[in-house]
Amino acid sequence: MKGMIFTEFLEMVELKFGLDAVNEVIDAANLASGGVYSAVGKYDHREMVQLVYQLSQHSGLEVPALLRAFGGYLFSVFTRQYAALIESSNDGFDLLERVDREIHIEVLKLYPDAELPSFQTERLADNLLQMDYRSDRAMGDLAHGLIEACAEHFDERYQIAVTPRARDGKYVRFHIERAS
Repeated sequence: MKGMIFTEFLEMVELKFGLDAVNEVIDAANLASGGVYSAVGKYDHREMVQLVYQLSQHSGLEVPALLRAFGGYLFSVFTRQYAALIESSNDGFDLLERVDREIHIEVLKLYPDAELPSFQTERLADNLLQMDYRSDRAMGDLAHGLIEACAEHFDERYQIAVTPRARDGKYVRFHIERAS
């Protein structure tokens, strides 16, 4: 997993819970990296799992809620880093449909060794999008947070139904209905 994900996660923890929480979470996680990350480095995704788990222990918030919150935070980071790609979208559905076709291609140009999740979409109706998330990291809740933040960014309201398609969480289907 790219270090940028780790550095942004720790930034979010500091903003929402304070610097002491960052240090406590890192110490409790007992990480091989020691919790020292470079944005351009690559790290075992299990360290992220440990960090989120320890934050859950520290904060009393459930892991899925924390991952969704991180997805929302990460979307705000993407709006700054990839503003041109995001702002060239007509609406939220347009952006979500472009993730695998265009955005991930651009990300791979910058980070050729990045291991990105797959987002396959199918427009079922003008106001209904099916999006399949696949990743060995099983972080569908993070993807859910990204989708929610996308809706907010485009000032749209989505009703999102989540259907696990694999027991291990590596395949999740989102039915996203946009309110008219």
